[in-house]
Amino acid sequence: MRIGLLTEGGYPYVSGDARLWCDRLVRGLEQHEFDIYALSRSERQEDEGWIQLPPQVSRVRTAPLWMAEDDGVVHGRRARRRFAECFGELAAAVCAAPAVLDGSEASGGVTASEASRGVVADRFGNALYGLAELARDEGGLVGALRSEGAVRALERACRAPGALRAARTARVPDLLSVAAHIERALRPLSLDWYEDDGLGSVDLCHATAGGEAALPGLLALHFAGVPLLVTEYGVQLRAHYLASSAAEESSAVRALLAAFHGALAAEVYRRAALITPGNTHARRWQERCGADRAKLRTVYPGMEAARFAEVGERADGSGCADPDTLVWVGRIEPAKDLISLLHSFAEVRKEAPKTRLRIVGAPADGPEGALYLAHCKALAAQLFPDEAEGVHAVGDNPVSFEEIGGPEVPSLAEAYASGSVVVLSSVVEGFPISLVEAMFCGRATVSTDVGAVVEVIGGTGLVVPPRNPRALAEACVALLRDPERRARLGAAARARALELFTVEQNITAFHGIYLEIVSRSPVRRLVVDDAGDPLPFGVPAEVHVPGRWTEARLMVTGRPRWAAGAPVRATAPLPAGEGA
Repeated sequence: MRIGLLTEGGYPYVSGDARLWCDRLVRGLEQHEFDIYALSRSERQEDEGWIQLPPQVSRVRTAPLWMAEDDGVVHGRRARRRFAECFGELAAAVCAAPAVLDGSEASGGVTASEASRGVVADRFGNALYGLAELARDEGGLVGALRSEGAVRALERACRAPGALRAARTARVPDLLSVAAHIERALRPLSLDWYEDDGLGSVDLCHATAGGEAALPGLLALHFAGVPLLVTEYGVQLRAHYLASSAAEESSAVRALLAAFHGALAAEVYRRAALITPGNTHARRWQERCGADRAKLRTVYPGMEAARFAEVGERADGSGCADPDTLVWVGRIEPAKDLISLLHSFAEVRKEAPKTRLRIVGAPADGPEGALYLAHCKALAAQLFPDEAEGVHAVGDNPVSFEEIGGPEVPSLAEAYASGSVVVLSSVVEGFPISLVEAMFCGRATVSTDVGAVVEVIGGTGLVVPPRNPRALAEACVALLRDPERRARLGAAARARALELFTVEQNITAFHGIYLEIVSRSPVRRLVVDDAGDPLPFGVPAEVHVPGRWTEARLMVTGRPRWAAGAPVRATAPLPAGEGA
């Protein structure tokens, strides 16, 4: 089978999102042929080049989203009229679209009827495909989407009755900013990827994210009937909300862009044959954005367990450098809430004075990560002055900041092996990769209840509320004082991780999904002979069977009781049951 793999800001580039997962998927499904269609995010990403691709990758086509190339297309009067109609409808649908997540809906209210949502979705979809057809017939839309006509269409939609309240306050700079953003997001409409020798020739489009990455898949479905599979390990709409909250933009710009991305997400979910979220947290977001539950199937990310095997297979579970050491591993940034971790460790030291804390990781890219690391080091020096056992001993701080690859921590597995308890203190988290790595290493864990933590850990670790240093400290002390309990939880965590989160289970799941989608939604291509005439009986009669096929029933696999148990909520130092 021939798969069109759609990426944005990731594979096959050396840096970017989901690069490792995509590479493992392509290499693991060597029986299939892959065409890669990649959208790049920056000039730096393109300059870094590609990773080495396996032989099953037959073609790679790329396009930039980070620069506005003047396509040089000059539309005639008829084309300009078509553009004005289609973009006007798109702008009207965006301005009329209710926010996907607003206060009333979050508290149980309903912002719009299902019929109204369907009308808005149809209006947005029809306008989107109208623009795509115009781009295919007349050339690119880069100049048109940034033109004065596009800005005027946005202004009319913002001033129309029933428009979003925040959009009514939009001024000319706001409209210019929104038009530029929409042009970047809709740049895939102007690409030449949808002909018979491009995405029109594949059997299945697999988008590795929603939003812009899935847009070429929507057009391949519209023009050639190619089914679309969407995988989201991080929901694009959620990422947009988090990014826009930190950006210095007006409320009108934020409202319009949120409505646009919400409408695009709803269209992707509506047209996809199947949607595979990476966890229940992402699944809930997709359902709130309009995804049909019958199309949702959770497929956990596959992670490499072999590099943690040596640490995890130590039967006694105590083969760590120091049983009195807590370990935190990850990227240092405000969302990880190391400030609460340090205050929590101060409480731990009151109960267990010999305990040490190792913070292993590099700061996030940009000045914010470096500033946050400096702030954490200053706080650690203030809370824990250098201590010495005697007047002739050298003072030492119980908190250390280290990076992977240094003399003390040569590898990631060594970082987890250096302590008896692994701590996760995040206030914002998607799929907790560091938590799964700790589980592969057979380590007992204490985590905050954010993102997919509860789903990942199950009943094999302790879970506390976020931003609660005292609860975090009590849970850590409880495990530090009970080595037998640590060993039991660590063994159960390793067994759970090997069952659910390996590369092998991920590849097996997608292999079955590919076969299911292609068998249920085959591409109906006209089969011709050497002379170019239609070939009678070129396709089997089954492809003409009317109606929808019966939905496939999800296979329920047995799992040990500890894997399905509720997580342990450690808010007191003496919990009786531990779920393991």
